[in-house]
Amino acid sequence: MRWQGRKGSQNVEDRRSGRAKKVGTGLGLGSIVIIIIALLMGENPAQMLQQFGGGGQAQTQQTQTTTGGDSDELGQFVSVVLAETEEVWNKLFREQLGRKYQEPTLVLFDGKTTSACGYASAATGPFYCPGDRKLYIDLSFYRQLKERFKAPGDFAMAYVVAHEVAHHVQYLLGITRQVDSQRGRVSKTAYNDLSVRLELQADFLAGVWAHHAHRMNNILEEGDIEEALNAAHAIGDDRIQMETRGYVVPDSFTHGTSEQRMRWFTKGVKSGNLNEGDTFAATNL
Repeated sequence: MRWQGRKGSQNVEDRRSGRAKKVGTGLGLGSIVIIIIALLMGENPAQMLQQFGGGGQAQTQQTQTTTGGDSDELGQFVSVVLAETEEVWNKLFREQLGRKYQEPTLVLFDGKTTSACGYASAATGPFYCPGDRKLYIDLSFYRQLKERFKAPGDFAMAYVVAHEVAHHVQYLLGITRQVDSQRGRVSKTAYNDLSVRLELQADFLAGVWAHHAHRMNNILEEGDIEEALNAAHAIGDDRIQMETRGYVVPDSFTHGTSEQRMRWFTKGVKSGNLNEGDTFAATNL
């Protein structure tokens, strides 16, 4: 993938050890007074600050956005990929959907972190949390792609980032809520089928991104699409179940088979047309 020299996204929250920083002007005079009163009364200062809105003077601290330094090539890479998704989805939302795209935040972490969807660890794998509209990635997953899943290459990782961004797109379009609303209302097998359709649509949307990103910025090099397809194949439900169980249980699939994931990603790459990605209406997944 041609990415060197391109600008990275500003929507990266780096929580990795020794990298995350806090910015802000600290506590105002009103907050300090509240803390002193709380201590004298034996109360929890944090609770009192919440009740009084921080005393009217506190400045909320925020995690500084970072995109990595010269020694952090993979951090820079995913930041550039995120920026490429922002450019594409801003354009498609404006031109094809007639609305404004709301950019998500990408959280980089080491080992473990917390999200609005709960605790996350390296074992969780990359995921999107609708609760805070953030993507979470431990960059050690890139090593897993190469070593465990035998899916090396920078565009394999770009596909992973684009897939998680696609889940954000689905959230903005209300598709995620429609699927979630069926939880507990349909059988587990039926809900798994909806989950598979959601994931395959995200693969399609990742392909749509690749289509338009290449047309706009000529990002693709020879072999890139094959790298993404190799990654899609490697993380198919059937392949993972065969690897871990020795057999497959189709009714338990939640992401789709290797063949399905590859086919829907390819369809997105070839067409670039959002209207062709309705996996929920498809009779043949």
